[in-house]
Amino acid sequence: MLYQAYQAHSDIMVPVRALAGLAMAASGWRPDHKVLRNLTAAYELIARSGLTHQRPPFGIDRVTVGNREVEVTEEATLKTPFATLLHFKKDVAQAQPRVLLVAPLSGHFATLLRSTVRTMLPEHDVYITDWHNAREVPTREGRFGFDDYTEHLIRFLEAIGPGAHMLAVCQPCVAALVAAAVMAQNHNPAVPHSMTLMAGPIDCRVNPTKVNDLANSKPIEWFEQHLIARVPFRYDGAFRRVYPGFVQLAAFMSMNIERHVKAHRELYDSLVNGDLAKAKATKDFYDEYFAVLDLTAEFYLETVRLVFQEYALPLGRLTFRGEPVEPKAIRRTMLLTVEGEKDDICAMGQTVAAHDLCSGLRPYLKRHHMQPGVGHYGVFSGKRWEGLIYPQVKNVILASD
Repeated sequence: MLYQAYQAHSDIMVPVRALAGLAMAASGWRPDHKVLRNLTAAYELIARSGLTHQRPPFGIDRVTVGNREVEVTEEATLKTPFATLLHFKKDVAQAQPRVLLVAPLSGHFATLLRSTVRTMLPEHDVYITDWHNAREVPTREGRFGFDDYTEHLIRFLEAIGPGAHMLAVCQPCVAALVAAAVMAQNHNPAVPHSMTLMAGPIDCRVNPTKVNDLANSKPIEWFEQHLIARVPFRYDGAFRRVYPGFVQLAAFMSMNIERHVKAHRELYDSLVNGDLAKAKATKDFYDEYFAVLDLTAEFYLETVRLVFQEYALPLGRLTFRGEPVEPKAIRRTMLLTVEGEKDDICAMGQTVAAHDLCSGLRPYLKRHHMQPGVGHYGVFSGKRWEGLIYPQVKNVILASD
């Protein structure tokens, strides 16, 4: 009944938010009228209180390449029921390094990496894994588990073609490393020339965070019994078993609830005081943060069990389609790992563990960057990403292209 209860509450709130929006438009913001300013701000917070289950637009239609501005168009290179390989196509004369950005499948859409895409686009030919909302995928399309996720990365790299590079952010770092290892084991010509793993849980035994503690607080059967729900009848994926995005969002928010409450208090104050620039920054963040997608039950449960509970990859017990995964088989893919000093989701030491696993790589093919002063999201977005981390990523790609 979990999903049905959420849907009923969401349906009830639709007219409430609509009325708040109408009231906000009718009252307007008046610099000379304190009561109206407070009312307008309150109405806007109510109108914004819901979640959306549709992917927001990337909104990147032009970038500057060299000294000229070029148009960017989104093109589906390959599409499956569960994901689209999305290409940000540009009309440029000189070929650029082709990069597959592997977006997390952890309750948010690929647009969470909008800043990453925007930063890389001027100097790279960028593709991204645009994961679909599981509640929109009919049950006839079958299951989608951890091996299926990994297989998608392999298929996407093959579609891009030999000589590409791969950059994974957060949760998919494990699958990205597995995909590269499997491709190396099978002598796949599309094995990536470089692999950048950013703030990913390669070995969760190192410096466990609240996320790691939560995953180990209960047996996997508890997660299946209490967090898995069936999609309501009204959606294309009716009756599919999923881990709902709104549950994931609630879990993440509960770990830092004071921060989110403070952010909305400050948003209210910014709206009252007419500080539109500050208000816009907060609204833009939460527009993305409150856009959620559902994960298939099998992918969620297998990820929790294999990555966070059994530590299957670092212990050498992980398999792909029944065959052992051997990261030591990676010999020609340059490896860069990136961690943030203040990351409270994937702590320092968890990602750099990939270097020990990739024992077949010579030292000159391994690099690590620890960025002081940034948390989890600062690793792939914001000023330090653009000015300090991205140059490291670019250099690795250029050195191995």
